[in-house]
Amino acid sequence: MSRFWSPVVRTLTPYVPGEQPKQARIVKLNTNENPYGPSPRALEAIQAATGDALRLYPDPNSEALKGALATHLQVRPDQVFVGNGSDEVLAHVFQALLKQERPLWFPDITYSFYPVYCGLYGIASRTRPLAEDFSMRVEDYLPTPDECAGGIIFPNPNAPTGCPVPLAGVERIAAGNPDAVVVVDEAYVDFGGESAVGLVDRHPNLLVVQTFSKSRSLAGLRVGFAVGHPELIEALERVKNSFNSYPLDRLALAGAVASVLDVDHFQDCCRRVIATRQGLVAQMTALGFEVLPSTANFIFARHPGRDAATLAAELRQRAIIVRHFRLPRIDQHLRITVGTDEQCQTLVEALTEILGR
Repeated sequence: MSRFWSPVVRTLTPYVPGEQPKQARIVKLNTNENPYGPSPRALEAIQAATGDALRLYPDPNSEALKGALATHLQVRPDQVFVGNGSDEVLAHVFQALLKQERPLWFPDITYSFYPVYCGLYGIASRTRPLAEDFSMRVEDYLPTPDECAGGIIFPNPNAPTGCPVPLAGVERIAAGNPDAVVVVDEAYVDFGGESAVGLVDRHPNLLVVQTFSKSRSLAGLRVGFAVGHPELIEALERVKNSFNSYPLDRLALAGAVASVLDVDHFQDCCRRVIATRQGLVAQMTALGFEVLPSTANFIFARHPGRDAATLAAELRQRAIIVRHFRLPRIDQHLRITVGTDEQCQTLVEALTEILGR
């Protein structure tokens, strides 16, 4: 059927999501889902929204959710955009703000959806190599007499490395590129990073994107949002209303609002993940792994004496799934989601056996 494909489809290399195994009793540490359940208040709100009202369209402007997020983040509702997961939000960002005459800049090792969106929307791009220690060099994202960015996007903390950029570095990039939109993808920021939301009033070119999938344990609900200057938000709304006027259904809206309001559950889950991550890093280091500094709900590690693909395969034989990327510079690393204490202990015991310790 490829003879019916449009030219753009023929050139696409689609994003490959992490495996969602069908078999039971798997220790699943490959897709950075939160090991703890959503807020009980969110589940109650979703249940309450399940009724006759589902025959009606949801609020196309998601005003209740925007209001809740604005209060929580101490911004105005007109500075908030919401969508069907942060991936949809990012798709609109690429179309509305990052399709410029000059190339888009992003790290060479980063979220692999960025080059996919560039291919989908016909956006020219240039990658900036991470340092040898996989940190992001702020200087590489400042304009020079010979080169200026059409836009800049990077995750903070970065994915799949987990390494953070200090808030002062984010501000330098935003201030140094006043004529380009700077997008900070904060999918994992709640696990120990510094959010740039507080900078958006000082920098009208700065847009911050977050998700409910990680720290709020709502990956199955598909809710994401962006925060920035009202002019940036208006551009996103124009694209959204030319694509899908009702991106969030009634259940998603109800659950997301309740999740925002349940601050105690949110903070407790983040603290538990951070504590488990710290313990896992110590145990992996004791096993001889080199573990990058992480402020995400995953770690990025390599063993200097073992092939990463082989380790991943041997873990799979023991019903433990981690993520291995067959990409330049990182093909000897494993990205490991921080699960429960029990799941991480199972992982460590399996690695101890594999390594013959």
